[in-house]
Amino acid sequence: MEFDRNVDEPVQDRRVRRSRAALTRAAVALVTERGTAAVSITDIAEAADVSRPVVYQQFGDRDTLLLEAALDLARHELLADRTSGVGRDQALAAARHFAEHRVFYRALLTGSCAFALNKGLSGLLVPVNRQIVRQLYGSRLDEGAVDDLATYLTGGAAAFINTWLVEAEDPLDPEQFADRLMRIMSVLIAGAATSHDLEEPR
Repeated sequence: MEFDRNVDEPVQDRRVRRSRAALTRAAVALVTERGTAAVSITDIAEAADVSRPVVYQQFGDRDTLLLEAALDLARHELLADRTSGVGRDQALAAARHFAEHRVFYRALLTGSCAFALNKGLSGLLVPVNRQIVRQLYGSRLDEGAVDDLATYLTGGAAAFINTWLVEAEDPLDPEQFADRLMRIMSVLIAGAATSHDLEEPR
């Protein structure tokens, strides 16, 4: 099953795409290097080899640039090869992604754009979780219930991952975290099966 990854990535001309890509890469690199989201627009512009006005023209402010950098990272690395939703391979790939970029995500999750980051990542992941809910429950849930459950699961997963990224001791262990994610998933799968059994006529 192929996941829909058509997520709010604006179409731009080649020059704009190049400068945006350079700026988002520079933002990730600088935040990761310094361990803080408090990097200046001037530093990011210099690292990307673009002018400050280009940053303001394309992003408006630093927090928007950092948010877009995080969403680009998630789109291109976290969601790029996602083809099915409930296996350990997918859980491990997600855990490895967040562990590899822990410094960057932790800086944003503890900074001024934390709420916007959670909202943006949820926007990327709700469609993925919606498909997982459909896989688990089939036609037993109406679309409103599918949307509600996908949103609920996304919020819970975000809280779970955020706590791991921000509070867990170094080094992060993606294998162990993937096992924890799979334990949660097994409860959901068991719940879906129980729900199906309860609806079966006797």
